[in-house]
Amino acid sequence: MKDMALGRRASFWVSAGVVTHIFWTSAAPAMTYRLYAEQWHLTPTVTTGIFAVYPIVVVAVLVAFGDLSDHIGRRSVMLLGLGASLIGTFLFAVAPDVLWLFAGRVLTGIGVGLTAGTATAAMVDFSAEGQSKRAASGTTTAQAFGFSGALLVGGALTQYAPWPTHLSFWVLFALITLLFAATWFLPRRLAGSAGGPASRRWQPKSPSIPPGLRSAFALAASAVTTAYTHGVLILSLGGQVGHDLVGSSNALVNGAALSLFAITSGVVGMAARRLRPQPAMLWGALASVASMGLLGLAVARHELAIFLAATTIAGVGYSLLVVGGLALIGGAVPERQRGGVLSALYLFAYLSLGTVALGLGVVATERGLGQAVDLGAAAITLLSLGTIGLLALQRMHGRKAPAASFSSEGCGQSA
Repeated sequence: MKDMALGRRASFWVSAGVVTHIFWTSAAPAMTYRLYAEQWHLTPTVTTGIFAVYPIVVVAVLVAFGDLSDHIGRRSVMLLGLGASLIGTFLFAVAPDVLWLFAGRVLTGIGVGLTAGTATAAMVDFSAEGQSKRAASGTTTAQAFGFSGALLVGGALTQYAPWPTHLSFWVLFALITLLFAATWFLPRRLAGSAGGPASRRWQPKSPSIPPGLRSAFALAASAVTTAYTHGVLILSLGGQVGHDLVGSSNALVNGAALSLFAITSGVVGMAARRLRPQPAMLWGALASVASMGLLGLAVARHELAIFLAATTIAGVGYSLLVVGGLALIGGAVPERQRGGVLSALYLFAYLSLGTVALGLGVVATERGLGQAVDLGAAAITLLSLGTIGLLALQRMHGRKAPAASFSSEGCGQSA
């Protein structure tokens, strides 16, 4: 079977495919939340609860199993995660009531918790030598492909195909099945380095941060957390915002509007490879603040054009924050600690995602969707300003953070 293993380049793209699955799985129900609410008479608290249980489970898995791939190998953990996502997607595809949706989200949360840090670390491990930022921009592009695929395919199938609350999940089920088969052929001994043996000594524990990286980690975690919190407004409430507040009743149009977030983030992610981490995070935070202001304006004026501008600029902010955050921390982490550290980074991001989603669900039920959007925009603005503050503090103290070298050697730095 050793001869059947994929080469380095193919393994990089398969790992990118696993990242794509993470975001396709996350965004898959975005166009169907409104249909569930109408069909089963659900309140916004319940629909955002379906969304929020996912990041909560992701956090729990990251806490317990964040560094598992550093010990038993990237391939094994990705297969376990894809298997859980496959079962969770199947539950969505056949769901007869809301309890099945919660069960499906729990299982997909397990799948994402196992693969989030693992797949990103595998992309670093398989990056070609000399292409120091390839994994950071590749991760963002894969995320964008997953987002846009879910929103565009989901929007089209929801609007025009039969079985609007089921068919898109059967499509996703087929894609994850193919990805599982491809992942099977990754190098079996991949663990904390591209070819090193896996350690068998592992026990559940929270991901830890090496002491020398804590300052850089705080800044990177702030940036990535800010970026991921966009998902609450784009994925859990975006479809309802487009329909109820902006006035668009076509699921494909709403999906296309939301997909601008993903498409823009992918394009900017590829272009941002030349940026150093600190400027990327600064511009990303500023773009996020601007997009949240436009989102509030779109809701107040019921203007689809302003809504499109808001989602597009939010995609710019998301991409620059993720690229900058991952590039800042990724290359400075020793290879055999990479899975655990990146899992810790995602832990903060998903914890914020779940907390904000639950809070906005309650507000939407009690005070209305418009006020929930305003509060969500305010939360993202505050997180963006916090990232800017950390950047200013770092500069004021004259500290140069570990550099953005997402290299396969894991120790590069930039000036």
